[in-house]
Amino acid sequence: MQERIERFCRVIKARPRTLFVLPSFVGLILALTLVGGSSPVRAAEGMWLVHALEKNQLKKWQKAGLELNIKDLYNPKGSDICDAVVKLGGGTGSFVSPNGLIVTNHHVAFGALQRSSSVKSDYMNDGFLAETRADEIPALGYNAYVLEGAIEVTKEVLGDVTEDLSDKQRHDAIEAARKKIVADAEKGKDIDAEVREVYGGSQYYLYTYLKIKDIRIVYAPPSTIGVYGGEIDNWMWPRHTGDFSFLRAYVGPDGKSAEFAQENVPYQPRKHLAFSTAPLKRGDFTMVVGYPGTTMRYRSSHSIDYNVNTYYPAAIELYEDMIGILEEESQKDRDAAIKLASTIRGLANGHKNNQGMLEGLKKHNLLAAKLEEEKALRDYLSTHPDLAKDHGGVLDAIGKHYQEYVAYAEPYRMLRWMSYVCSAMGSARTLYKWSAEQEKDDIDRDEGYMARDEEAVRRRLELADLRFNEDADKRLLAYFISKSATLAKGQRPKAISAICGELSGDALEKAIVEFVDEVYAGTKVTDKESRMKMFGMSKRDLLAGNDPMIEFAAKLEVTREELKDRSESFDGALSKLRPKLIALRAHYSGGALYPDANRTMRLSVGKIDGYSPRDAVSYDFMTTLGGVIEKDTGEEPFDVPDKLKELAKTKDLGDYTDPKAKDVPVCFLSTDDVTGGNSGSAILNGKGEIIGLVFDGNYEAISADYQVIPELTRTINVDSRYILFILDKFAGASGLLDELTVYPRLSRR
Repeated sequence: MQERIERFCRVIKARPRTLFVLPSFVGLILALTLVGGSSPVRAAEGMWLVHALEKNQLKKWQKAGLELNIKDLYNPKGSDICDAVVKLGGGTGSFVSPNGLIVTNHHVAFGALQRSSSVKSDYMNDGFLAETRADEIPALGYNAYVLEGAIEVTKEVLGDVTEDLSDKQRHDAIEAARKKIVADAEKGKDIDAEVREVYGGSQYYLYTYLKIKDIRIVYAPPSTIGVYGGEIDNWMWPRHTGDFSFLRAYVGPDGKSAEFAQENVPYQPRKHLAFSTAPLKRGDFTMVVGYPGTTMRYRSSHSIDYNVNTYYPAAIELYEDMIGILEEESQKDRDAAIKLASTIRGLANGHKNNQGMLEGLKKHNLLAAKLEEEKALRDYLSTHPDLAKDHGGVLDAIGKHYQEYVAYAEPYRMLRWMSYVCSAMGSARTLYKWSAEQEKDDIDRDEGYMARDEEAVRRRLELADLRFNEDADKRLLAYFISKSATLAKGQRPKAISAICGELSGDALEKAIVEFVDEVYAGTKVTDKESRMKMFGMSKRDLLAGNDPMIEFAAKLEVTREELKDRSESFDGALSKLRPKLIALRAHYSGGALYPDANRTMRLSVGKIDGYSPRDAVSYDFMTTLGGVIEKDTGEEPFDVPDKLKELAKTKDLGDYTDPKAKDVPVCFLSTDDVTGGNSGSAILNGKGEIIGLVFDGNYEAISADYQVIPELTRTINVDSRYILFILDKFAGASGLLDELTVYPRLSRR
């Protein structure tokens, strides 16, 4: 890293340049490393906007093994691979039949399995197979989003943004413009729209989607396959998890999006993908199209400093405490375990992610690298007054705003977590916030509480009981009140001070427990019928009900709104400063930078390859069924189903073996650039056929959200041959297999 920084510094001092302006057509850019001077990044780095691909970049991929052209990948006037890719839950899915069949990860579909499970029908543990379409069950709370189009709307968003606006006014002007663009796009149309920024806010795009609301569960393997290895193996390699499931999308008889109904028919996508069972080898071309969440590769040292020294250490502690509480409560009975399973799994994944992120940022010393880069930046600006005029103060300004942000970030985070993991508080806050926002004109309401959001909010409130366990909920609320009580007086919400006062020790704990007991004993938000009657009430009528949970939520909301205003001022300031910093970096490097991920459709390319995580250790790129059996202990999370053991023992492996390994491949590694949100994305070969599903990254490179390390950063994928093997030999899902297109064609026996 130090060598790269020094080379970078030499290059920028040697060559005077004119200021680089980010082009409108971002597909024209050539990605360069963050601090690597004029040396291009490895082909694997970069999450490319699918609607802005360009021929020069495509030619490079074609030389590496891509057999498709631009219109095969993205063609707004025809059928393309992007038509087969959907945003689904917190991840990605792909259509794999002309009748709306979607393949995704088991962990992406897990929330649907959890909501439909009970002690009698435990789909999380036992799995699920619909023998016929009539047997498919609703994936409660799930929608699938099919991309309809993407257009740049930068001028429209920034049209009313002037230099004399305050930071908060700038935020509000941008937000108002985005909401108007969305409202105009959706008016009179059966679409869902959103406006997303790229390059820190220098460009904005309008994305429109068909929102499919009737999603049903078709097949999920048992947890002994779909979650094999559990949290022990999570983010780790070698990996042996069959992380896949199948869902189906339905629409109304008229082809329009509709809520679940018996008369609905399978959605017919413009494109569906085929599976490949062809052998894989090191160096093979790979491609991922999906919806990555968030990367932060162009952040300043101030952002890295905050995350390394404040955010991640505090977040890790919070995760550990919340998981401990929920795991204790889940052990009381199976009903509690089912209701809390999805929350525990999500928190455990976040905890391990944050641990790996912090370790990676420290190990690779990104903060020091950023500081060195910024020192070189300042030195360069000191000799170029023409650049310094507009960009000279950008780093100091960002630093000033981060100093202010740290002062209120912790109480704001506490309030957000409180309403996220405490089900009753989340419902109470939603009810109160909805009633308060209804007093405003629709365009002035906060996003998430506008008229267009009513259906989603209603559904969230209706499904709240499926993850609610009162004992766990009470303990979590008490925990967050206790944590908030430790905040400095200037940071502590008034509603918390009213409970805790100057108490400490046992007296404080007693006061908190008594308050929580009283609130839960008196509230009606935990009763579905009462809760839904409250939804839509005016704020006056809602508060007149004297519900203690609603009243507590209302008091906390006063502080939350104050902190939200400060956070929005911070966002407004950074929306002005970050584009300048990114443009400056692009100017230094002599070219432009690919945009960070932001939960919009992206394409990344790579190749199949292993890696060496440390001295004298080298990992192959593929694991096999034999490795699944080797890990078997007979106990969770390494409890192999008897049928799978028998198939391995008798070598009843069908056409799914790898010719070199002489065994069924389970997972493989590739160098594709992915992050959270890519889970469930199909990983494709050069022909555009599915060779597997993305489901994880490797622990040594979790920090790739900030910094790609080519020799370490890998994507973990479940092999298509293992998916088909499980469907065929383990599940006997012949009807489902018959619906799939597979090359070369299978000769099932």
